[in-house]
Amino acid sequence: MEERWSTEHVLSLAPDAASQKAAGKLSSPAPWSGTGTDGTAVWGECKGSGRTPYRTAIELATPAYQCSCPSRKFPCKHALGLLLLWSGSDGAVPAGEPAGWVDEWLKGRQERAEKRVEKVPDPEAVRRRAEKRGAEIAPGAAELRLRLADRVRHGLADQSTAGPWEEVAARMVDAKAPGLATRVRELDTLPQERLLEEYAMLHLLATAATRVGELPAELAATVQARVGHTLEKAEVLAGPTVRDRWLVLGSRDSSDERLTTRRIWLHGAKTGRPALLLDFGRPGQAPALALPTGRLVEAEVGYYPGAHPLRAALGARYGAPEPDPADPPAGLTVAEAVAGYGTALADDPWLESRPTVLADVVPVRTPDGWYLTDGHHTVPVRTSSVPESALWRLAAVSTGRPLTVFGEFGHRGFDPVTAWPAGQRPVGLTNP
Repeated sequence: MEERWSTEHVLSLAPDAASQKAAGKLSSPAPWSGTGTDGTAVWGECKGSGRTPYRTAIELATPAYQCSCPSRKFPCKHALGLLLLWSGSDGAVPAGEPAGWVDEWLKGRQERAEKRVEKVPDPEAVRRRAEKRGAEIAPGAAELRLRLADRVRHGLADQSTAGPWEEVAARMVDAKAPGLATRVRELDTLPQERLLEEYAMLHLLATAATRVGELPAELAATVQARVGHTLEKAEVLAGPTVRDRWLVLGSRDSSDERLTTRRIWLHGAKTGRPALLLDFGRPGQAPALALPTGRLVEAEVGYYPGAHPLRAALGARYGAPEPDPADPPAGLTVAEAVAGYGTALADDPWLESRPTVLADVVPVRTPDGWYLTDGHHTVPVRTSSVPESALWRLAAVSTGRPLTVFGEFGHRGFDPVTAWPAGQRPVGLTNP
């Protein structure tokens, strides 16, 4: 018998609250015809406003979606509605063989996946490209060091003649260092009390970027990633991969005028290793990669190189997501979380935060802000990056009792993402 998803997990895949609401109206059999499932995919035709019904199919293991509707949201309301119908009760979507259009789509996906596996990067080409990038960035990094030193020389309090950092950021883009450009642009928005700290970290990064050849291999890879020289996904998956049953700890979307970024955090059930998956979509459009929070996914993961490997690429997956584990993930005390971040910071001095599970903590609101406490130590919650509504939701699911909370912990506090109330399913605190 195939494992069906819960309503909460289906809705966690929605790009926004409006899609959740619209999907609910399509979760009954009435608008659907030709529905079916073979355990690996679900398909059906949904009656719309036109004469031709929309053809919708979902490959469950990824999950991946296909729909003939014109919606730019991903997954669309039809895909979500079909998943709700399938997960609602036995018999709502009968077992069967895929229709021709479904089989064609699934075979096309399989062929494209096989081609990606066959396309193994040439190691020598990768090395030459890295050397070329290093030569391109060196002049830009050297110029950044001079600009930073000049600002400090004139005094942080007197920036009247300095001008905005956008010109310097553009120079970093020309030098093929988008990571440096992003950090430089942020200087114009920082409060004055943080400028010296960021100047120092930028100067350290720029200096390291001009001397990559002198650094240990892992630290050199970290520096190259920080300045924006990342490997292609195929290059990462061509190297060693880690197969595990990965617990999906949570996800968070962020958007700007250029793109939407989705961050998905995993924890290896066997290896205990964390992994961060990144996926991107056009502005206003959700990224394609979506994994239900709280589920176990057996897959291969390849890590991007670095002194503190965290970012990863998702490779082959084996079967559909498994049911929620009976217990929440093992967590740390606040003191252990602080020590763990300190150890990671020694490997990567530019690390803003790291994924952390805190055990038996209670959210507390004080006149000074929100905190999480385990009864012995407290950690501040970063209210600048977490909506107030999410914190009140965290307090509501806690009801004053200890619970497990996953988030990102760093030197500026803790960003909660997912909470596990005792004996309940995980609750997402950021995405719809």
